[in-house]
Amino acid sequence: MAIASLLLLLLLLLLASYVAFVFVVSPTLVLRRLRRNGFTGPPPRFPLGNILDMAKKENIKRDPSEDPLEVSHDIHSMVFPHFAQWRKLYGKVFIYWLGTEPFLYIADPEYLKAISSVVVTKNWGKPTVFRRDRQPMFGDGLVMVEGDRWVGNRHTITPLFSMTNLNAMISSMVEITTTMLAEWTARASATGTHETDVEPYIVRNAADIIAMASFGVDDSAGKAAFDKFKALQVALFSPNRLAGVPFGEYVQARRTAECRRLGEEIDRLLLSVIESRRRKSNGGEGEGEDRIDLLGLLMRSGKGLTARELVDECKTFFFAGHETTALAITWTMFLLALHPEWQRQLREEVAEATGGGDIDSVAMTWVMDEVLRLYPSAPNLLRQAREDIRVGDKTIIPHGTNIWIDAVGMHHDRSLWGDDVDEFRPERFKDSPYGGCTHRMGYVPFGYGGRVCVGKNLSVLEYKVVVSLILKRFSLSLSPSYEHSPVVMLTMRPSRGMPLILETL
Repeated sequence: MAIASLLLLLLLLLLASYVAFVFVVSPTLVLRRLRRNGFTGPPPRFPLGNILDMAKKENIKRDPSEDPLEVSHDIHSMVFPHFAQWRKLYGKVFIYWLGTEPFLYIADPEYLKAISSVVVTKNWGKPTVFRRDRQPMFGDGLVMVEGDRWVGNRHTITPLFSMTNLNAMISSMVEITTTMLAEWTARASATGTHETDVEPYIVRNAADIIAMASFGVDDSAGKAAFDKFKALQVALFSPNRLAGVPFGEYVQARRTAECRRLGEEIDRLLLSVIESRRRKSNGGEGEGEDRIDLLGLLMRSGKGLTARELVDECKTFFFAGHETTALAITWTMFLLALHPEWQRQLREEVAEATGGGDIDSVAMTWVMDEVLRLYPSAPNLLRQAREDIRVGDKTIIPHGTNIWIDAVGMHHDRSLWGDDVDEFRPERFKDSPYGGCTHRMGYVPFGYGGRVCVGKNLSVLEYKVVVSLILKRFSLSLSPSYEHSPVVMLTMRPSRGMPLILETL
């Protein structure tokens, strides 16, 4: 009996030692090394790190007497209030902590260039904490894999997004968007105008496009995938999640189980689509691998990909392929509603185009670039050091350090863009694809380096098609009920919708 009690006591002591090491000792040792290497930042409180500080929200309420059309695009302190505050104290490069995970915050493009120049693209990782956390949404798709596997998958996937392949999808984009616009027209049939929250329509329209043009699935399957992805997004990016906290997934067991359930349901849905396509291909029905959509092309070119890998790439295509483009279009409608002169200019260019497809519009490219500068769909970029990185003569970023790149912060940096940084001025991109930014790495709407977004061509094409069709049918103005409150849930979206007044033309 005494031996058993002694063993139990020893086991408890070992467990307590392990917990103390994981929760406090290990991150404290990492913190000391980072400080020796010259990094400062907000003091962490392990095992939560800076999570409690980041959870504090500033309630920014609009004065009822203010003109709703007077909207400030100075949004950095609105979407990332903690980073805006810490930048004032620690500069544009500092360390903060999610639980026991250190993150190197970067909003200095020259520093970003310095670390990028010494690391081969395939040697960058993605933060382990987010790879685990976001597994149900992305699996081991292209945005999450690393090393040689990333190189191989990127090599397989990149040719799928050639303009030849994408142009074959224009008719589906036009057909699906025309259906949405017909619904808007019907609502305005009595008076010629109506107010509607366009964001859910645009997001669902983009989901329908990616479901049909990319996977060839019908409305019911597309809607099921869309609904499950939206529920998964809400569950994954709830503000009280304990990302980086040891055993946080067990503390929030209900959330973890819900995310896994939704992820598995999405897996089964997409796997059924893939298996159906393979059966049709093997049966000679001509609707399998020979179909001209992203899935058909991937099945044909990626013969070495397993069903599991196909599912993960499909999940990545579906979420990244509809969410980011839809939000870029939503913010474009908002900004055009505020700036009717640009709305008119684009409409005139659209009227000169024929065929209803891709619009070779210089002004529309400027507008898209400016929208993605002010309201980037991907507000931050993530990396993880897979080796010690030497910056300059003394500074070393230790192996395993997570890196959080603040795209919003750089896109709204007055020292990079000038005094008009928070103004909507698409003409700034007239003479330069970097919009006059004083540093090329200061503008990263689609990422940077070898990991730049592989679906950029698809996003740009869909953006131009959908915006062109909208401008042909409607004039846009901002509703007085609009409340400017962008929020980040992986992507940047209007937290209170996007009510616009649509007038038929």
